[in-house]
Amino acid sequence: MPAARAPDDAVEAAIARVLDCEHAARDAIASAEASAAAMQDAARGAARVLSQRTERRIGAIRALFERHATDAVAALDAIGHDAEIRHDLTPEDEACLDAAVSALAVRLTER
Repeated sequence: MPAARAPDDAVEAAIARVLDCEHAARDAIASAEASAAAMQDAARGAARVLSQRTERRIGAIRALFERHATDAVAALDAIGHDAEIRHDLTPEDEACLDAAVSALAVRLTER
């Protein structure tokens, strides 16, 4: 009967190899899942850092724009205020204005 025992040993050895391969495959899957989770966490962290840096940059640009806009509005307000101030013409100013109006009238009626 020892000859009949050899096929059983071969079958048991084959089953043992299959079980070992299955165990190795499960370990590989678990390792791959752990690696994927670590990569996902790293990607989320990098995205969070990028998002925070982008928000800071946008905030800085927005603040700079608001400062420039505020300065521009203040400058326009100052110009408008200066324009509202009444300026009395001197006799020389009136003479200059009269000459300019006369010259313009001549040019407009020369045709």
